[in-house]
Amino acid sequence: MKIVAVLYPGGEIAKKTPELLGCAENALGLTDFLRSQGHEFVVLTDKEAELDKHLPTTDILITTPFWPAYVTKERISKASRLQIVLTAGIGSDHIDLAAAAARKITVAEITGSNVVSVAEQVVMHILALVRNYIPAYKQVLDGRWDIAEIAAKAHDLEDKVVGIIGVGRIGQRVCERLKAFDVKMIYYDYHRLSTVEEFALGARYANLDQLVEQSDIITINTPLTPETDGMFNRDLLFRMKKGAYLINTARGRIVDTLSLVEALEKGHLAGYAGDVWFPQPAPKDHPWRRMPNHAMVPHYSGTTLEAQRRYADGIKDCLLRFMNGRRIERDYLIVDNGSVVSPSYSYAFKT
Repeated sequence: MKIVAVLYPGGEIAKKTPELLGCAENALGLTDFLRSQGHEFVVLTDKEAELDKHLPTTDILITTPFWPAYVTKERISKASRLQIVLTAGIGSDHIDLAAAAARKITVAEITGSNVVSVAEQVVMHILALVRNYIPAYKQVLDGRWDIAEIAAKAHDLEDKVVGIIGVGRIGQRVCERLKAFDVKMIYYDYHRLSTVEEFALGARYANLDQLVEQSDIITINTPLTPETDGMFNRDLLFRMKKGAYLINTARGRIVDTLSLVEALEKGHLAGYAGDVWFPQPAPKDHPWRRMPNHAMVPHYSGTTLEAQRRYADGIKDCLLRFMNGRRIERDYLIVDNGSVVSPSYSYAFKT
């Protein structure tokens, strides 16, 4: 079989850090294993011309949300041998799932591999904004010392109303971690939790309008679907409480790019943080790089070294099962036997 993996470039750092499994140089630890089995294994960083060149002869394609190769309907039509697309990580919105289903191409991702990693990052971003950390750190770098300037916009997290959009695996872990800060949590999801689950998480249900109007902080923890694409448009952003904070570690396209810039420049929102952009990698002139009061970073929340080990192991397990004619683990399946089977993509808010 011919297996093609499209992964981010690691450069010199990859050579010094073999645990950096998610990069092209270390290739999820699969190179020796696959080639020893007699398979052709091609690793790319080019998501365009090089990928297009290999697609017609590719049996298995491995992608990653951190360096997404867009598997469009057009590309699927040219990949006549393609049988399965695997996502090293969580989030398969870069794949045209309907086109894959029509061709009966299996799509799988490593569900659960980085939920802890992302949940921890959400808490970090919340604290960075609420405590006004980025301007304080910049003062140190600039050789300045103006406590009043920093403290005038620094707050406690305790007693703040935190709105969680999406309470799947990641959203629930965010709730669990925020409980220790004695915040007031409300959540919105297409599928309301049971009373027992709500009590355990310490969160109460609110509809979207209520959540937006009541929350001091909102964190987005949903997959990108037709329902969530552009969800935070200008109207919703300006219905948020004045001075509220927005955190997005889900997908960049959930938030309208220019409307967010406007909300920050006009001072309606106090800050925005996250690690997801559209497109990715973000171009040098992306407006989010220059907007005020942001704590944006490259897309890395779900690719800690521990997460990389988990999703590399998951990819290997999928390959072994597929090559030996065994069913891929049910929780990993997104498209199977011509149907979208994952509730994460059948409905908008399960992750």
